[in-house]
Amino acid sequence: MTDIKIDTEYITLGQFLKIAEIIQSGGMAKWFLSEYEVFVNGEQDQRRGRKLRTGDQVQIEEFGSFTIV
Repeated sequence: MTDIKIDTEYITLGQFLKIAEIIQSGGMAKWFLSEYEVFVNGEQDQRRGRKLRTGDQVQIEEFGSFTIV
């Protein structure tokens, strides 16, 4: 499990993908979410605007598990 540190109240799922270095640019988020299953706190979610807060867990098959801290 990898920790992703944020300095704000929340980040979006699209921002998370870039911060975690899963995608190279924010423009790739929509494509990535349509191609891969992303689970936030155990529920599948494909909304790049989904707000992630401290304590949330993100699982992406082939990329691993992440915790927002």
